[in-house]
Amino acid sequence: MISLRDVHKSYRNGTLSLEVLKGVTAEIGAREFVAIMGPSGSGKSTLMNILGCLDTLDTGVYELNGQRIDGLSANELTRLRNRHFGFVFQMFNLIPRLSALRNVELPMIYGHVVPSERRRRAADALERVGLAERMHHAPSQLSGGQQQRVAIARALVNDPGILIADEPTGSLDSASGNEIMGIFDALHRQGKTIIMVTHDNEIATHAERKIQLRDGLIIKDGAS
Repeated sequence: MISLRDVHKSYRNGTLSLEVLKGVTAEIGAREFVAIMGPSGSGKSTLMNILGCLDTLDTGVYELNGQRIDGLSANELTRLRNRHFGFVFQMFNLIPRLSALRNVELPMIYGHVVPSERRRRAADALERVGLAERMHHAPSQLSGGQQQRVAIARALVNDPGILIADEPTGSLDSASGNEIMGIFDALHRQGKTIIMVTHDNEIATHAERKIQLRDGLIIKDGAS
């Protein structure tokens, strides 16, 4: 599904250039559950952003389902990202004034889905993560674990093949974190490809495979 070959990425700070990825090569197959790990500054967030088409690489090759995407325009990347990826972030990124249902509808508004279909699909997604009875509540009326469930429903609503999760349990207590990982486990069994960035070894055991980074290089890639 995903193939990276000799990927390099640098960022400029004034006259200085910091190379964050230094020749990353990896493949991620359909329906895999992969944890990306490494210390702060290892390049894991940059790698996640490139995998999810949130950022572009400098040199190297990125293929998604056999299509080279490293040369696509920003608009082309946006369309591809909306079609193939769903994102779950540590801080939930919900809009406070909107209900859970309306938050989940947002990706479909940008996709010009008609209102009745938006509501139906958003309600179905919230039911899928166990929040059918809380769909009209604002984020402030929900626990942290419930807010993350809303974020997962939002990521699922366009039925992407790939879920990218950035420290999805990082803001939660252990009980809520375990509940969220139970949802990811279920989604994986249902056929979703999951790429998860985490610093937590216990959380990473949910993945089938760990990719460990250090100083912009993959130092280990194997079964969890």
